[in-house]
Amino acid sequence: MNTSLPIRAVSPEVCVAPQMTPEAMAEVAALGFRSVVNNRPDFEHGPDQPTNAAVEAAARAAGLEYRFLPVSGGYQSPEEIAAFAQLLRELPKPVLAFCRSGARSTRLFMSATS
Repeated sequence: MNTSLPIRAVSPEVCVAPQMTPEAMAEVAALGFRSVVNNRPDFEHGPDQPTNAAVEAAARAAGLEYRFLPVSGGYQSPEEIAAFAQLLRELPKPVLAFCRSGARSTRLFMSATS
């Protein structure tokens, strides 16, 4: 994958990334991703963080499926893990999940697939 985006594969069909911007969604689609999952709550780090609505609008405009599953950075509940696992079953692959650094989405993936 040749990209300037900080994307890391956690499986053949799932990648994770730090905060994605609305502007990045066209490149995400061009890389072949079919779905995006946002695991970061709005305004977690203040008003300069792109909102879910802005990223979702850009993702849908780029032809991507999009889901918002905001979870805390410190703790992901069994219900949130189950919801993420459900998204992985339902969404067209490959999937890109993002949060602040990529670590939370990685933990969700590892928990949802173990």
